[in-house]
Amino acid sequence: MYQLHPSETLRRVFAARPFQGAEPERASFVFVGLDANYSADIEQSPIFPQLLDYLADGVAFWRKTGVHHPFLLPAYGNKDGTKYHRSFAGIGFRPMHAPLVSFVEVLHLPTCKQSKLQVSDLDVGHLQWLDRIICAGSARYVFLPATAAQLMRASGTFPWLPKLANSEGGALEVWHRTATTTVFCHYHLSTYGHQEKKKREQIAEIRNLMDGA
Repeated sequence: MYQLHPSETLRRVFAARPFQGAEPERASFVFVGLDANYSADIEQSPIFPQLLDYLADGVAFWRKTGVHHPFLLPAYGNKDGTKYHRSFAGIGFRPMHAPLVSFVEVLHLPTCKQSKLQVSDLDVGHLQWLDRIICAGSARYVFLPATAAQLMRASGTFPWLPKLANSEGGALEVWHRTATTTVFCHYHLSTYGHQEKKKREQIAEIRNLMDGA
């Protein structure tokens, strides 16, 4: 179950481009999440115009502002979503990497409040599109947390996705590997507490991958 975001403007913009950052078909680094979640009153936020600019062209936004997401703009403050994006910023991607980085969600709609997604919430066409991004796009590295993988596996659309990721000795485990693409299992970037140490180790490993891009 999820709560559809009440902003008609946000829903319209997201329907046209159901991803954030670069176009995922052309990106080298694709980060997969459950849903694109925004505060219910995001239209009243001073950064809402910039959010719309970002959703229309995430690459241009990053190059113009120097930050990869509007939640990191000073006017937004320390609100929902900042922890994830501050952790992401810690990887070290810079504006020059903007065309290489994309965020795409399992759910095809923007949400607010807390979601507990079920397979019945998902859109088959969107899942098939996500499968093509991972298996036939330009992605060299896909980052897929276990929560999203569980839902994707239950959908039946991703036959290559195993029940358990394979440990290869590093902090990042591997769901799937081909000659051109590696799908990693990692902690969600907003996790904290006892998972924080391993999350930081995973971030360091992603940074090493970035250095070779």
